[in-house]
Amino acid sequence: MKTVAQLFFKKRYGVVLALLFFVVINLVAGLAPLRLDLTKEKRYTVSAATEKLLGELSSPLEVNVFLTGEFPSGFRKLAGSTQQLLSLFKQLQPTQLRYQFLSPGTATANGRSWGDSLLSRGALNINLTVQKEAGQSSNIIFPVALVSYQGRSQLVNLFPGASRSISQTELNTAEALLEYQFVSAIEKLLHTDKPGIAYETGHGEPVDERTYQLRVALQDDYELRTLDLTRQQAVPQGVDLLLLVKPTMPFLEQEKFKLDQFVMRGGKLLCFIDNLYAEMDSFARKPDMVAFDRGLDLQDLFFRYGARINTDLLMDLRCEFTYVQVGGTADQPQNEFLPWNYFPLLSAAESKLRTPGYIGTRFAHSIDTIAVPGVSKYPLLVSSERARTISTPALVSLNENSTLPENEKFNRSAIPAAVLLEGRFSSLYKNRVSMAQLDAWKAGGQTFRSSSEPTAIILAADGDLPLNEYIPVLDASGQIDARGGMEPVEMGWNKYTRFEALTQGAAGKYFIPVANREFV
Repeated sequence: MKTVAQLFFKKRYGVVLALLFFVVINLVAGLAPLRLDLTKEKRYTVSAATEKLLGELSSPLEVNVFLTGEFPSGFRKLAGSTQQLLSLFKQLQPTQLRYQFLSPGTATANGRSWGDSLLSRGALNINLTVQKEAGQSSNIIFPVALVSYQGRSQLVNLFPGASRSISQTELNTAEALLEYQFVSAIEKLLHTDKPGIAYETGHGEPVDERTYQLRVALQDDYELRTLDLTRQQAVPQGVDLLLLVKPTMPFLEQEKFKLDQFVMRGGKLLCFIDNLYAEMDSFARKPDMVAFDRGLDLQDLFFRYGARINTDLLMDLRCEFTYVQVGGTADQPQNEFLPWNYFPLLSAAESKLRTPGYIGTRFAHSIDTIAVPGVSKYPLLVSSERARTISTPALVSLNENSTLPENEKFNRSAIPAAVLLEGRFSSLYKNRVSMAQLDAWKAGGQTFRSSSEPTAIILAADGDLPLNEYIPVLDASGQIDARGGMEPVEMGWNKYTRFEALTQGAAGKYFIPVANREFV
């Protein structure tokens, strides 16, 4: 079970694993990634990739689950789903896998309670009030599991939140993530070496607090570094994957040449690209803006590899909500939460990738694929069946959503916004590089390659997909902390609806825990 970033390293581990909030990618190995509902009792099979990973266990793997005790029905259902999944794991590895459900009050071998041990590890805990015949009782629960193997251990969060109750949507998301969460922990215990990822910073990519969740998501599993292509002669050895996130400045030919030759030597690219300048900040002074081309000059490179990120905007009736001024004055605006069609909620392309939820995007574009010999192309994320695109230059107005959208124009379905390209690529600079360039490249200890080793590229037509927003810090009562401060929300989460949900606001009902982190 791997995220999109982990997909690139399938050769190291011999499998293509499934996810998000979980992502299942299984394009080359020919595995069957879907968790199929085989019975009325909702007993599931695990993916073939999971079976293969469990087959690598060479000594006992122990799982202690602490989701036990008296708690609301949502947590009881989650505990049941966890038990069901682990029983399937046990069937696959009856001699090497052991699991048990423990109370956090149970003593460990050193005499401490498991609850104290979990708290010292920073485990998620929730203070619940349970209604009994004799009155109410307070109970701290730990919706976590501890997976141990060969003297090492990993925490598994069974519920990605701190709510005292679980909605049906949250339960569905948590259940969909279970296999990913456990397999991710097992894989970390089995494979201790870390592939190298470089985050490019030389073209205006964000390096501020918006990248916090991205760094957190990657730094435990990868050797993460930054790289400025404008200052490096070439992408250094030891970098397995190059990450391009929302570049805002043009790439010069010598910088594209470095990218190209990195791919030619077998390097992987994971690109989150905004072709157009379209930002919500532009509405700060007036209710409309013109989306225009950023001029990144990457189109010929991507086209050579088999895809084109279009200079359009993807609009979808399945979308996030945002604040829209529907009346009032500049001094006293009348705002409402309304659907914002420029924030599409993408879903996994059928049979190629699965996530436990939608992927939130901001001003995304469509992607076309081009026939290229030796390169296979697969859509990863697509729109709903009620979508459209608008060409640029495009006038975008907040007033659009103060009235009902013209539904008849939303007549396209499954518009790709993220694609996987894999195979042997041909260099953009084949038969184009001069002798002087070749001599300079060789003088730096590099070898020019006109075609690549087998490798992979993922293009996502939204630069904001892996970024996070911030909301005010709240105190224990759910009010804005008087001491101030801001804290990050999860990758891709809508800061407005998340804040409303945390503060019991009316618009909290629009909050959708999108699965961007799990996708990445």
